[in-house]
Amino acid sequence: MNDVLLIALFALAGAAGAGVLGAVALRLVRHRSVTVSLTVVAAVTVTAMLAGTLAVAWAMFLSPHDLTVVTLVVAMAAVVSLATALLLGRWVVARSRDLARAAREFGEGGGFAAPSARATAELADVTRELAATSARLAASRERERALETSRRELVAWISHDLRTPLAGIRAMAEALEDGVAADPGRYHRQIRTEVERLGTMVGDLFELSRIHAGALELATSRVSLQDLAGDALLGADPLARERGVRLLGGALAHVPVEVDGKEMTRVLANLLVNAIRHTPADGTVTVAVDRHGDSAVLSVTDGCGGIPEEDLAKVFDTGWRGSPARTPPAGAGLGLAIVRGIVEAHAGHAAVHNVPGGCRFEVTLPLAAAHA
Repeated sequence: MNDVLLIALFALAGAAGAGVLGAVALRLVRHRSVTVSLTVVAAVTVTAMLAGTLAVAWAMFLSPHDLTVVTLVVAMAAVVSLATALLLGRWVVARSRDLARAAREFGEGGGFAAPSARATAELADVTRELAATSARLAASRERERALETSRRELVAWISHDLRTPLAGIRAMAEALEDGVAADPGRYHRQIRTEVERLGTMVGDLFELSRIHAGALELATSRVSLQDLAGDALLGADPLARERGVRLLGGALAHVPVEVDGKEMTRVLANLLVNAIRHTPADGTVTVAVDRHGDSAVLSVTDGCGGIPEEDLAKVFDTGWRGSPARTPPAGAGLGLAIVRGIVEAHAGHAAVHNVPGGCRFEVTLPLAAAHA
């Protein structure tokens, strides 16, 4: 029993010594390629086996011939083992090189194409993560392109919308200055109307810039959507009467929410003005407030005739002005974008759906804490 223990100790000592040297070598090459690391690991494994076997053989005091035979056999086995390990390691390295090549092409702005050859479980996990990241980046690039296109269109539309009233104001001012205005009072009133229109447009741009910059500060308080909707209906009534549109607000439930009253009033005003402008004379705009589960839902239904299905996803985009079914309003297409920005700042959601004869805009907000 003591001999067996002694042999085990000699084998352990030889293998441990080789292992320590291998650990040092592996630490020295830790910044090199995977190929070098795999070579060191294979060499350490084979060397540890060789060192342990030779340590036991020498400790057993074999004859010189027997010791030579044992050493030769162990050495040959070590060479074959090392060669086999290196060949298998090349397969792993080849898979990693394919993955690195695919990742490099992905990093240069292209999509990630996973290598066709099968790989180890770890490399397969990395491949799946890179594929998922590629999909997320592709979606992000698409959103960025859409946003950049929207910004360019917005600049063009705003430039056109500003140029038209400014040219009119300049012409009327020159007519007043030259004393050739047939009705100076009418010119003054028209100039004031155009200035108010420009002020509204600049205010919308400022509000939208605050929303996009994340600088919209909300002073929330507990209010009832019923009260907000009632006030908005009163404010929109003159415009509705002017255009011959009926406003209905019968289904207004008392639903408490935590919102910024000023900003939410702007949301309701934008929705109502948008609905009235796109509803023909003798048409109806209906406002409703209801509670669905843990959410408050405010809807504005108009008689616009509907929005094409392909345009429903663009309604709340900055600068969107409608389609043949929705005659473009006098504004710059910022009202609904402001609606979405303010609603999302309240952790809510804005949506639009087609209904018979028109469309329904819905604003969903979380209920006040006590009623959630």
